[in-house]
Amino acid sequence: MVEFDAQEVKIVRELIRNPRISDNQLAKNTRIPVMTVNRKRKRMEQEEVIRYYTSIKYEEEATGIFHARQLYIIKLKIGLTREIYLDKIKSDKELLGFSAEHIAESYVGEKDGHLAMMVIIDAKTETELIESFNGKFVTNIQKLFGEDAIKEVITTKLNIPIRLHHNYLPLINMEKGKIREDWPDDYIFVE
Repeated sequence: MVEFDAQEVKIVRELIRNPRISDNQLAKNTRIPVMTVNRKRKRMEQEEVIRYYTSIKYEEEATGIFHARQLYIIKLKIGLTREIYLDKIKSDKELLGFSAEHIAESYVGEKDGHLAMMVIIDAKTETELIESFNGKFVTNIQKLFGEDAIKEVITTKLNIPIRLHHNYLPLINMEKGKIREDWPDDYIFVE
């Protein structure tokens, strides 16, 4: 477990505000010497304590590619472990291709003692969503783990994201791809 020192908290808070910020600007904003900023940032990146993502807004009001989004909770057969699941899916080209195009987020967890997957699938239309899930995703899971692989599916239609990664509230504190400058530090979570 990594605990941030006072300087790292300041650095991370600024990175949350704007992940594209330069080390020079980080040093100015935090009043930490640029060499210290550079060293601490590199160490946190190497230790994979901080990560950077580019998130493309595919909804109607942006690129307009996807108009349908659904959360699926898929309970798998008993005895299937996380290790077995991850080992098999990382080498399945069909599932990886489908995932890159249609799966916005996915998680592995547990439901009623069974391994469970939570996936958010995007599609152009509601029809494509149903066809993609059943025709591609489910058939790939069954191909990898057997016809009896899926024990239960729970679905929920999703609309607008409210909060992402603890600190990002797209409808409230985001402007031009980053947190608004007037957003108080007290509302940025760093531990």
